[in-house]
Amino acid sequence: MLAEERDGTFARHDLIAVKTRAMRGRTPSGAGVICKRWAQLQGVEDAMSRTPDLPFPNDAEGRSGMERIAEQREFERASEPRDGAVEAWFLGPKAENADLLEQLILEALRDHVYWRRNFHPGDPGHITEAMRHSEEYIRAVGVMRDELRATLALLKRSVPFFSMRYQGHMLWDTTLPSTVGYFAAMLHNQNNASFEASPVTSVIELLAGQELCRMVGYPIDEAEADSPRPWGHITCDGTVANIEALWAARNLKLLPLATRAALIAEPELAAARRLEVRSAGCEPRPLLELDSWQALNVPEDEALALPERLRALGISPELLERSLRAHSVQTLGLARFFREQVGADIGEPAVIVPATAHYSLTKAMALLGLGAGNLICVPVDPDARMDPDALARALASARAERRPVVAVVAVLGSTETGAVDPLLKVLALRDSQLSLGLSFHVHADAAWGGYFTCVERQSAAARGTPGAQPELPAPGRLSAYVGKQLAALSWADTVTVDPHKSGYVPYPAGALCYRNSRLRHLIRFAAPYVVHGVEDPDVGIFGIEGSKPGASAVSVYLSHRVIPADRSGYGKIISQALVSCRRLYLRLLTLARDGDPFRVIPVPRLEAERARAGADRESEELQALGQHAVGLNDADVLADAEASQRLRDLGPDLNILTYAFNFVGRDGELNPDLDALNRLNLEIYRRLRVQPGEEIYGYRLLVSHTRFSESEYGPAFMDELKRRLGVRDATKGDIDVLRSVVMDPWVTDTPQGSFIEILAEEFRSAVLASLRELSARGSIEATEVDLKEKAASKPESSSPASR
Repeated sequence: MLAEERDGTFARHDLIAVKTRAMRGRTPSGAGVICKRWAQLQGVEDAMSRTPDLPFPNDAEGRSGMERIAEQREFERASEPRDGAVEAWFLGPKAENADLLEQLILEALRDHVYWRRNFHPGDPGHITEAMRHSEEYIRAVGVMRDELRATLALLKRSVPFFSMRYQGHMLWDTTLPSTVGYFAAMLHNQNNASFEASPVTSVIELLAGQELCRMVGYPIDEAEADSPRPWGHITCDGTVANIEALWAARNLKLLPLATRAALIAEPELAAARRLEVRSAGCEPRPLLELDSWQALNVPEDEALALPERLRALGISPELLERSLRAHSVQTLGLARFFREQVGADIGEPAVIVPATAHYSLTKAMALLGLGAGNLICVPVDPDARMDPDALARALASARAERRPVVAVVAVLGSTETGAVDPLLKVLALRDSQLSLGLSFHVHADAAWGGYFTCVERQSAAARGTPGAQPELPAPGRLSAYVGKQLAALSWADTVTVDPHKSGYVPYPAGALCYRNSRLRHLIRFAAPYVVHGVEDPDVGIFGIEGSKPGASAVSVYLSHRVIPADRSGYGKIISQALVSCRRLYLRLLTLARDGDPFRVIPVPRLEAERARAGADRESEELQALGQHAVGLNDADVLADAEASQRLRDLGPDLNILTYAFNFVGRDGELNPDLDALNRLNLEIYRRLRVQPGEEIYGYRLLVSHTRFSESEYGPAFMDELKRRLGVRDATKGDIDVLRSVVMDPWVTDTPQGSFIEILAEEFRSAVLASLRELSARGSIEATEVDLKEKAASKPESSSPASR
């Protein structure tokens, strides 16, 4: 029984016990609701006095209502670094924490039942014992059980992403607090489109957004009175966040033109017609005197300050809102806006992205009316990072053609290779282009890489105190290059980050963080039935989505409450995953044994390859690395300081590892035919992928596949990779490669040894089987591989697989 009942209600002593335990901080099944006193909410008290457009209650009734909710538990950021075992935060590959998850889920369910029964406990219920014993009720329950069991049987064909054998896509196990938080909030059926429907989870979403802003480096807590205040919110995914970022950037680019049109057309704005604005590369001049090109290149914060400056001239908020909206691209549409407000000498607006950009950015261009053809792809360097010199050339071309650059997007963790673009150089170009008359928004697509900031981030309590929070072991640290780029996120104008990727929380949970919170107002929409008080903290009026689950916000929030976004929490999880990825990279380099008819070529290059030091130097480096590749646990590697430091600088930028296999021809040389190489990698992928409808228990290893496009990636990357693969010079064409996303923090260190040795044997077996198959079909001409069959199937005595 959940509690003693009398006439369908809780007994009085149960209610008193609930309240007493809550007051003592021992809440029954999580009876504490939110976090901090509303008036002390992360510095919002001060922020409201200087930024009146923040979506927080200012009215006394709304404030007191939120205070009553928040008083149940003080939200205080940890005064000491919090540390915990990664093993306590997940269900585990064999559901080792099943009892814990069951207890937490049951506690959440029971708490929900307490809540329902104690909301006006004297009110009547409906479902009686007689109803529960009726034939119709019993039949309905029977159908429900049968259909559930049938559905559970279907779900057992799902991808086993929890397994150490799964390295396919960007998902793995979810954290226990995020799972329980989602379940608990889902029972409350919160819709975060409206504060009235979600008075608790709307606030939780804002808190989660603030925490994500902190994580990427935006100064939520240290914002100066005269500096922009950051803001973030939860989206369903990174696609929606990227589209929203470009939507806001497009409207921002056109805001000065819309303001100029309003000043000309609206007599009531006559007092502001001498308003001066500083365009890129120009001294301040009246906005009405700027030509279209200059108006299109007003720097971001200068443009965002225009409405506030107009209000300071005595223009009422209502008049300003009405006037600007009437002349905005939101109202007129892009075609009419350009026809009426932009000169014929202005080219089509563009967005510049790297070749590795996510397809959501192409979607954004189409949806925003900018046109997918105006997405300018910059080629990447041999490490699959945006080429800053090519970006500089693209910007110079835009200036010469008088094409407004809406945004430049840097990718921090591409989906194909995990590569991190040189954000610092992108930001430097933004600054240098201002003097040349060009201004643009910088968006960082850190959907994958945003959480990696936690690896180098000390807790708030430990900052400024040397040694207060020890650094993570070197093999799990970010490389010097990657660390600098992630540290520069705070200078980007918007940042996409996906908690449902590297944050290990359930889908859907993306996020968009704004450096300047004013920007979100350029995409604000509100339905009359949604917003009744402009001071309510509605999040649904911003962004693309309408209805969305409050459960997602609670999932992110609770996971961050339990697992801090610093070295003691998420940093620890991701650090261990980086170790797993780097050790897999090292093992793939040494996968082929003497006499094996294949080679593995990972996309990340060795130092000797980067330096073009020659085959002998590459062989020496590989031989030196080999002693750290096979049969070692993490402790063995960490005990060797040189090996630890070497691992830190190895492999991909983050923990997505891309690689290709090539075979040795009968002449003893690597196959030079690109088509044959692609056939081999596609055959391996066929063996290591999920086939729809098949049972999953027979899969021994699961990876994913991608294709590098000749036209998108450019010659610097493609020619170097083909050279390393052994493909003949001047061969044109795309390259099929395999991809392992290594999110598992435990794969290198199990009670039976490093699981990477098992993975290595599975890789080798799949490659040899693919070679035999293709040779038998006559698709390739490799060295004899039939003699390798026994060797491939025979387990090594030192391998964990033989124990």
